[in-house]
Amino acid sequence: MQKLSLTQSLQQKLSPQQIQFIKLLQVPTAELEARVEEELEVNPALEEGKEEKEADDTSEDYEEEFEDSVTEGIEDYLQDDYAGYKMQGDGRNPDEEDKESPISMGKTLHEHLISQLGYLKLDERQEVLGKQLIGSIDSDGYIRRELEAIVNDLAFSQGVETDEEELENLLYKIQNFEPAGIGARNLQECLLLQLERKDEDSEVVITARRIIDNCFNEFSKKHYDKIAKKLSLDNEDLLREAIYLITKLNPKPGGTGDELVKTQYIIPDFILVNNNDKLELSLNSRNAPQLKVSRSYSEMLQAYDKSNKKDKKLKETVSFIKQKLDSAKWFIDAIRQRQQTLLNTMQAIINFQYEYFLEGDESKLKPMILKDIADRIGMDISTVSRVASSKTVQTEFGVFPLKYFFSEGISTDSGEDVSSREVKSKLKEFIVAEDKSKPLSDEKLEKALKECGYNIARRTVAKYREQLNIPVARLRKEL
Repeated sequence: MQKLSLTQSLQQKLSPQQIQFIKLLQVPTAELEARVEEELEVNPALEEGKEEKEADDTSEDYEEEFEDSVTEGIEDYLQDDYAGYKMQGDGRNPDEEDKESPISMGKTLHEHLISQLGYLKLDERQEVLGKQLIGSIDSDGYIRRELEAIVNDLAFSQGVETDEEELENLLYKIQNFEPAGIGARNLQECLLLQLERKDEDSEVVITARRIIDNCFNEFSKKHYDKIAKKLSLDNEDLLREAIYLITKLNPKPGGTGDELVKTQYIIPDFILVNNNDKLELSLNSRNAPQLKVSRSYSEMLQAYDKSNKKDKKLKETVSFIKQKLDSAKWFIDAIRQRQQTLLNTMQAIINFQYEYFLEGDESKLKPMILKDIADRIGMDISTVSRVASSKTVQTEFGVFPLKYFFSEGISTDSGEDVSSREVKSKLKEFIVAEDKSKPLSDEKLEKALKECGYNIARRTVAKYREQLNIPVARLRKEL
């Protein structure tokens, strides 16, 4: 038997204004302009320009009058409309036509290769095979698709019957194209193709070919003593020159193509100036667009409010105008709140890392986590995270992402906490100064850091080394 019961629950939901603020907060300066332009397009009640004080007072007056006389139907309409207010995007609409029109007069890699294909004087069938092979070449210059798979592609998509042997013979011809090493199926073949174009009589070139052909595995692991033993090389200078020649070859020959590339410029969100040891913070002017509520829309609503409110079409018109005016106010308030939150967060970071911002000395960076800043500005950690995730600051010693200033703490022998960034800097110094013929292992690096007073485990040394994109000792070895 079914039973009816009443339950009481308390739920917390974000309002549309809060959702809009959160979305705007994480938008970087470069995308904010596009977001503002998008809002100006969809909301006729929002305009660019300095806000007029008189318009604001009028707006408040008519709003109070309207609230008194508004009908229940319009109120319901507005409530429903608020929930559907457009907040799904923070950037430009992907369907919108891109206003930038980058022009490149050069050829792409595939166009460059197809133009060389014409010099082989192939018949119509072989030209189809050649274009299929070139189309299978990746942007870095390698052809990683198996020839057997390409044979099947030609049979199903082009209706051309062939075999692996015929394709391989044609591939050898394509591998003679420029740039050298193009069309290789792996790194070893790529390096050999480049060495084949070097002086065949040179002893260094011959040795380099032997190394790649017979000792590629040892070369990749930098086991130079095993290479010398396997190839019976007594001349250490010859081995060194051959290794040097190989390291100068291009492992990604496709990268030389003149592809369409859009240059990405970093637009700092904050500008920090040191004025006689006094740090002055300012927000990039692009973060403070001048927006106002349309006065014509305000006057229009005021005129409609004085007219007959029983007309159904008039009610719909009033609801539309009211919704657009409210949306414009929400957006302007969200922009202002964004500016204030950005400045508060950045000022808290500056106060925390004041000594660092005075000189730019990395050793002056203190351990700092999101919670430290959140506590100082009285906001949630997620808010600080949104600010720090995609914002940058311009200082007198460079442009830095805000994430750069956050790091965990490492305890020293003296009991003080130092930033992990300081430890990484010291680790990098040891590796730069090491003897490259006998590079320092992680254990030796751990001991060196402990001698400097940093209590750090070997696995942490390995973690920091990987974060610095520094390979293990074996791969740092040089002759």
